[in-house]
Amino acid sequence: MTGRTISRDVIKTKPRVFVTSDIGNEPDDSESLVRYLLYSNEFRTEGLVACTSTHQRTSTRPDLMHVTLRAYAQVVKTLNAHTPPEYPYPDAKSLFNLVKTGPPVYGREALKQDTPLAEGTKLLINALDASDEPLWVLCWGGSNVIAQALQHVKQSRSKDKVDELTSKLRIYMISDQDDTGPWIRLHFPHIFLICSVHGWGQYRTSTWWGITCPENGVDKSLFSLDWLKENIQLGPLGRTYPDPAWQIEGDTPSFLYLIPNGLGSPENPSWGSWGGRYDPVDPTFQVNHYADTVDTIYRKGQKHCSNFATVWRWAEAFQNDFAARMQWSLHSDFAQANHAPVVIVNGHRDISASLYLEVEAGQLVSLDASESYDPDGDNLRYNWFHYKEPTMAEGVWDVLIPVMDIVNVDSVINGRRVEIMMPPAEKSAVDFKTGKPQKKGHTYHFILEVTDDGTPALTVYKRVVIQILNKELRGAQPPWPLRADWEPK
Repeated sequence: MTGRTISRDVIKTKPRVFVTSDIGNEPDDSESLVRYLLYSNEFRTEGLVACTSTHQRTSTRPDLMHVTLRAYAQVVKTLNAHTPPEYPYPDAKSLFNLVKTGPPVYGREALKQDTPLAEGTKLLINALDASDEPLWVLCWGGSNVIAQALQHVKQSRSKDKVDELTSKLRIYMISDQDDTGPWIRLHFPHIFLICSVHGWGQYRTSTWWGITCPENGVDKSLFSLDWLKENIQLGPLGRTYPDPAWQIEGDTPSFLYLIPNGLGSPENPSWGSWGGRYDPVDPTFQVNHYADTVDTIYRKGQKHCSNFATVWRWAEAFQNDFAARMQWSLHSDFAQANHAPVVIVNGHRDISASLYLEVEAGQLVSLDASESYDPDGDNLRYNWFHYKEPTMAEGVWDVLIPVMDIVNVDSVINGRRVEIMMPPAEKSAVDFKTGKPQKKGHTYHFILEVTDDGTPALTVYKRVVIQILNKELRGAQPPWPLRADWEPK
């Protein structure tokens, strides 16, 4: 099969992305930029802005972005040999034109009246004005480019126009790296914002630290210097990937979060993705801020429950995918590199959206992935699992989520077709405290991982989201605390 076969079957939406980076403060921003460019065909890049941070307070380094882009220019034609024509890599010139600088001052100094509007700030405002679609602003350093833009818009436009503009803004901050993050959350609490919040500079407690400092919850060799030299620091683009200093690619989770691979749902941070999982800090959403939460994973028989685990559980897949894309930059022959499988479940082909099903409590669900295939003709392995944590994010205690067996019904390939019996209403559609039945019960998330046997092995997903219905309001229970069925046995 060829790349054109992929183009007929894969449907995906490219998110609009605007990157701000304190590149030059340490090597990790340059590392993340290399990886970002290998995925730039998945995004519509609207800006690449060099900014300041607490680690680099009075200067910006757009010249370092130019270095990486010059290398990208040498490989973009080769990269395009591995993508469908509908989803090409952007030409280097268009990206060069998006490189600007933010205010060359620290944090809130950018908000002073005598600080001119930076070119990067103007570009951000123009990007927000240009489309009604969401704009994802990824903060790899400080956030004063955003703060300066918000202040300017608030001072120069009507409240309705400000509300309209900010409703399109989506921010993923790699923690607060200057003093404008708290300012943004205070003055614009309604803006959709993902950010690990912790003591100042205590980055080791943040979700994104799961990629920068792998521990026992993940195969550490996938982040070692030896692995990087063997798999990443290759060819014109790979050679611009610097050796890590004290950490590796701390900014990368911000765009791993957005990659359309069948797993994530950017508008739903609590669902989890390659870029981690985040829960709302305010269940009323008057403050539209998402912060760290935890996943539970097992590695070599050891349990790991942490915010890092929301990244660790996908690490092998996203590192293999990175290595495969670097190979794309080396070989213009499609057959000389590996390409991800195409996953189709119950006819659902959109890789940027989950398969959503409304199912009556106690009903049997059949899931058929037999249309899935590999563009290189590789064999495929199918692995289903129940991802409980997104249901817990809705306020359902772990012990109240029933165990559901995922039963293989394919006689040839295990997991290609499965059936799952939904729990009865009393287990899935009853208010825990009152015992009253609900017309809409729990929402369950099942993840299909489809992995090929190429080198490196590549994984793509399909998330199946099942909303339990209880139209006849069955399953009434005694009110809590009279109930004892929730207690772990």
